[in-house]
Amino acid sequence: MQFLSWLKHALVTVALYGGASCLGAQTIVTDLAGRQVPIPPNVERILLGEGRLLPALAILEGDPTRRLVAMMGDLERIDPASYAQWRRRFPRLDHVARVGRTDAKSFSDERALALRPQVAILSLGGGFTPGERDKETLQRLEASGIAVVFVDFRHDPLSHTPRSMTLLGQVLGKSREADAFNTYWRQQLDLVRHRLQSRRAPNPTVFLDSRVGFSTTCCETLTGMLGKLFDAAGGTNIADGLVPGEHGMLNPELLIVRQPAVYIGTGIGSMQTLKSDPTRIALGAGVTPEAARESLRHALTRAPLPMLDAVKQGRSHAIWHHFYNSPFNVVATQVMAKWLHPELFADIDPRQTLQEMYRRFQPIALDGTYWIDAKR
Repeated sequence: MQFLSWLKHALVTVALYGGASCLGAQTIVTDLAGRQVPIPPNVERILLGEGRLLPALAILEGDPTRRLVAMMGDLERIDPASYAQWRRRFPRLDHVARVGRTDAKSFSDERALALRPQVAILSLGGGFTPGERDKETLQRLEASGIAVVFVDFRHDPLSHTPRSMTLLGQVLGKSREADAFNTYWRQQLDLVRHRLQSRRAPNPTVFLDSRVGFSTTCCETLTGMLGKLFDAAGGTNIADGLVPGEHGMLNPELLIVRQPAVYIGTGIGSMQTLKSDPTRIALGAGVTPEAARESLRHALTRAPLPMLDAVKQGRSHAIWHHFYNSPFNVVATQVMAKWLHPELFADIDPRQTLQEMYRRFQPIALDGTYWIDAKR
């Protein structure tokens, strides 16, 4: 038994390192899970653990399908309007093999192994993809010679976004492109941080209404993920200390008693959902400002929102929910900072920031509405 255990370990080691003669050509990276991962030279076959990582891949690659042999099917299911935009530009996306749908349980080890990727790019924390705690899946992938790296744009976005882009640059041999993106990203975040340091007045209180229309009941909210981008914008989240973990439900009566100064809903709807699911706020690719505003106004009729002073007095806004898992998340911080502190950020134009990021770092044009105010 000891000999068999030793032999298994030896075979795994050979699969991971490709033999001692190849070790010198490999790059050892540290991923966002703190794992030391050897990356083979000349990576040409990539498995993408989430379809929503396509924009991050495109920042470095231009054409994100060039080395892509497999991906999860979350993007076309969770954000079909964005997927349609990418598919129009890169029709090959439809022919990239899917290794799962929208959750880690649907991930197929067998299909992933059969496609022979050299690198699998997964998201920290799992959920939509196998996570760092899915030890059996990781062992099967790595035993077959697949280098598995974890990135994170979701759980600690302000710290982990530049680290994730640096990691991807190392893995794909695109460090110069990663550095260029990170430089611009940090400049845009610093615009917010430096101005907020000079502010003396207390931060306004805010109710962050998550995935409006996803549930028939109120009131799902966020303290983590998009909530961390909100914190950096200079607001006080009324859910802080009340919701365990990164998200949860608030009692509607609590909103009425506390009366947040500002309401911000997150939109998961699209032009396609306006008729089929009109309770959702429509934002994102292909959405017009008029449709977005009308969908927000409709959402504000849900109880108990009409009883909030923020709604009555026109301090109501909505933002694209998927900023929470996007390398362009800094734009959401600028948007919310402008809502919360309009005089301090009067000269900041987040739309111009997003347009510049698309112009410099994306192979597709910016199309759609990603945030909106209830008032014109």
